[in-house]
Amino acid sequence: MASERTPIGLKDVRALETGQTIWDSRVAGFGARRQKGTAIAYVLFYRSSDGRQRWHTIGRHGAPWTPETARAEAKRVLGEVVTGADPATEKAAARKAATVDDLCKLYWQAAESGRLMTRRRTAKKESTVATDKGRIERHIKPLLGSKKVAAVDRAEVERFMHAVAEGETAAKVKTGKKRGLANVRGGRGTATRTVGLLGSIFTFAVREGMRSDNPVHGVLRFADGRRERRLASEEYGQLGKAFEASADDVWPAAIAAAKFLLLTGWRLGEALGLRWSEIDIERRTATLPDTKTGRSIRPLSSHACSILPKRRKATDLVFPATRGDGVMSGFPSLWKKMAVIGGLPADITPHVLRHSYASLASDLGFSEPTIAALIGHKGQGITSRYVHAADAVLLAAADAIATEITARYSAVANAGN
Repeated sequence: MASERTPIGLKDVRALETGQTIWDSRVAGFGARRQKGTAIAYVLFYRSSDGRQRWHTIGRHGAPWTPETARAEAKRVLGEVVTGADPATEKAAARKAATVDDLCKLYWQAAESGRLMTRRRTAKKESTVATDKGRIERHIKPLLGSKKVAAVDRAEVERFMHAVAEGETAAKVKTGKKRGLANVRGGRGTATRTVGLLGSIFTFAVREGMRSDNPVHGVLRFADGRRERRLASEEYGQLGKAFEASADDVWPAAIAAAKFLLLTGWRLGEALGLRWSEIDIERRTATLPDTKTGRSIRPLSSHACSILPKRRKATDLVFPATRGDGVMSGFPSLWKKMAVIGGLPADITPHVLRHSYASLASDLGFSEPTIAALIGHKGQGITSRYVHAADAVLLAAADAIATEITARYSAVANAGN
């Protein structure tokens, strides 16, 4: 669309279309443009003292940049140009001189403000941002923080990956919680995932003009090494005994949440964040508005519905915390308590329940699209339509899997009595 000249106001900025630039009639060279997506940038076009044409990006629309504040900044920059300064060149030089520590701060600010998009073109979730921050603070900054962004090459990234894998960043670190202590471990899995984050950070650097390439591209990473642990047949019985033995010592909603995870294969955060307003008991369906893979509709088995706790008026959460109306943040500790009481192996975690559910569903002959629809697995583009078209089939699948799980832990648990 052709560029046009007008006194720039908020309405003009909001009406900008992709590829459009508008120029201000009050300050020469000051404009606003939208190149791709929804981001709008305020820019200044000027000639330096040596006669060269320069583009200077003032900033993206949004706090603190509005048409008024950006126009004032454009006037200030033009005043510097008159005295012989070249802000665009100085800004480019400053970016090239920036350290990885500086880059991480910019990346973190963009993440916190919701300007970093995922592949689904949505802002990163708070939990993901928190995980990113941990990897930045505990691995990236200690080893690469002082390096210049422009100087990091592929060999440097490979040395970083091997250093994390060999435990150079392993340490016990205080957290923000009272008496909180995080045991930071290295290892190949941590190294692989941290290098993945480093790749995203350098992609951000390229987009911000801090360098022209991404040094992480082409680095051969370790196999992720994620655990594929699943419950053995006898361990279902141990879980059943753990639930029963914990009844007098563990918050009932935590036991119900653990049973729900076993019977549904949901992610822990999805179960703990589940609200009564998201459940249709009559249709045995839960509609989760914002999961790791976007909006998700989940069929619920009769067994899963039967173990839901009674609804409390104080909160809309299905599995409420012991106090207050927030999410049950103490579940990990309560899970460990159940595990100790029930004599469960230490490596049985809530995620193991999810993997066990999917594995058992596969053992029973259910297809990958069906399993993905039941547990909200990524790659659900096919199954999101499948849920609407085959509710009865999915409900039957959920019932069959939950019935098998219940039979396993009930039979073994009863056999020990």
